[in-house]
Amino acid sequence: MKKLFNVLCAALMVLAISGCSKKAEKGEFTVQKGTLMVGMEVGYPPFEYYDTDGVTPIGFDPLLTKEIAKRLGLEVKYVDTAWDGILAGLDTDRYDVIASAMTITEDRKKNYDFTQPYIGNGQAIVLRKDSNLNIKDFKDLDGLKVGYQAETTSDFYTEKMINELGISMVLNEYDKVMNAYADLKLGRIDAVVSDSLVAVSYLAPADSEFKQVWAGTPDEYFGLCVKKGNTELQSKLNKVLDEMKADGSLSKIYMEIFGMDLSDSIK
Repeated sequence: MKKLFNVLCAALMVLAISGCSKKAEKGEFTVQKGTLMVGMEVGYPPFEYYDTDGVTPIGFDPLLTKEIAKRLGLEVKYVDTAWDGILAGLDTDRYDVIASAMTITEDRKKNYDFTQPYIGNGQAIVLRKDSNLNIKDFKDLDGLKVGYQAETTSDFYTEKMINELGISMVLNEYDKVMNAYADLKLGRIDAVVSDSLVAVSYLAPADSEFKQVWAGTPDEYFGLCVKKGNTELQSKLNKVLDEMKADGSLSKIYMEIFGMDLSDSIK
C-alpha cells in the first residue's frame, strides 16, 4: 500500500510539474495561437496612449493593428514596453510585431524586417504659444534648452542638425515625448523637437498652449517591425496593408486620428 502511495505521489508530481511548465501553444506565424501580440510604447499620442480608463491603448497604431488582426482572423493583445527595450522584446518573443510609430531605418533593417510604410513623417519644432522667441529654423535653437524623446528620430535629427549647423543647445532627453511637452508647458525648456504627426495632437485642441514654428518635409516612414526572417508574417501584414489602402479603410483611420487623409505621405 505504501509503495502504491509513493507511486501515486510521484505521478502527481510529474503531472504538476508538466502542467506548470506548459507554454501557450504557438501559432503558425505568431507567438500564441489565435493571437497577434503587439509591442508598443503606450505614451506616444496620437499613435498610442491610454484611454481614460488607464488600461486600454487607443490611437492610430491600436486602430491599425485591430483591423489587421481582424482581417487575419486573430485576436489582438498589446504589450506596453519601454522604448529602449522594445526591440529586445521582439527578440525574446514577447510579441510578434512592433507597432509603435517606428521609423524604418537602414540600421534597423540589418537586424529586423519591416512591412511597407503605413505613414510618412517629418520633424517639427514646437514652442509655448506665449513664447517670444523668434524661431524660424533649427539654427535659431542655438543656445536654447531643447527637449525630445531619447533614442528616437527626433533625437538623431537634432544631433545631426547640431553637427551640420555648428550650433549648440542645452539638450534635455526624455523617456516619453509627453514628458517633454509637459516640461515645455511648465517653461522648463524653450522648445520641443518631435515628429510632426505627434505635434498635431498637442496643437489641435482649441485651448492648446503650444504653437508649431517649423516643420520639415516628410523624410521618414513608419512601418510594422517583425523578427528577421519572419517572412510569412511580414507577407501577411503587407497583404492586409495593401487591402486597407485599396478599400479606403487606411484613409478612414488617417481621418479619424489626424483629421486629414495622409495617403500621399507614403506614395
